[in-house]
Amino acid sequence: MTGNRTNLLSRRAILAAGGAVAIAGVARQARAAGYPERPIKIIVPFAPGGPTDIMARILGTHLGEALSGTIVVENRAGGGGNIGIGIAAHAEPDGYTLLITSSAYVVNPGLYAKIPYDPDKDFAPIAELGTSPNVILVNPKLGINSVADLIARAKANPDELNYASPGLGTTPHLAGELFKIVDNIQMTHVPFSGAGPAIQAILGGTTQVAFAALPPAHPHIASGALKALAVTGAHRWFDLPDVPTMVELGYKDFISDTFQGFLAPAQTPASVVELLSAKSIAILKTPKIADQLRNDGFEVLANGSDGMRRRITDEVPKWRNIIAKAGIKPV
Repeated sequence: MTGNRTNLLSRRAILAAGGAVAIAGVARQARAAGYPERPIKIIVPFAPGGPTDIMARILGTHLGEALSGTIVVENRAGGGGNIGIGIAAHAEPDGYTLLITSSAYVVNPGLYAKIPYDPDKDFAPIAELGTSPNVILVNPKLGINSVADLIARAKANPDELNYASPGLGTTPHLAGELFKIVDNIQMTHVPFSGAGPAIQAILGGTTQVAFAALPPAHPHIASGALKALAVTGAHRWFDLPDVPTMVELGYKDFISDTFQGFLAPAQTPASVVELLSAKSIAILKTPKIADQLRNDGFEVLANGSDGMRRRITDEVPKWRNIIAKAGIKPV
């Protein structure tokens, strides 16, 4: 009799727990029906001025209009992107805290011994937004006009050159380290909290060289304030026809880009994720906005949740393997 009563109580507890979960799910969907009812925050895990920040502010402005709501971009830089990504991962999954991040999202699992998020479980992918080639930059005052010149200077003066990157483990940083390994040269890496500060460092002469994503560098290349020696994309950039690719210069498979992805905390209502995905893709495919992003240095992808999920699945092991081959030990 006691056993039967215990089993009955257990079944009741299970039913109660299941009912609570169901009620919570219904409540989330109900909240989604009137979404958004208050301002939406998009976390960018880097300092202002970098490619992810530029993408977030352009998309955020138009997404706010499309949703008849308000979008606020919040920069939470530090830890190579881990701080901001971790904050977003543990935010309430109600659609009011979102994340726009870069390739750091898929690089960091192989670069750090411990990170504050699980790239496969802690987020619901919304959209794969765009990608940008990385670019090798020098200050024109340096008198270096080609990759060959840069290599010759580095070999002649091993302790002279340092290079800025948007941070430890970013694709520009890894491209810089790969460049050093392939050419057997020395340059001191100076990491910053994002592409914006890295660009300011080379503009101000703090560093002589920089590896960065194209968007924040593009206006300074166009003005002549910075000189681009090469891009790391598969082809030359459309309005930088005189800047060669690394592949053209004889570096087989030296292709490195920085992507921007849009994610929500896991368990965010599916209806909210679907709405954000559809609106974002429609915005990115608008000719005027697509042209603006292209002129800013982005190749628009405008892929939905599945595209973003595939990139995560493919690139986490890819970058872990590259980091291991480069001899970079997790920190």
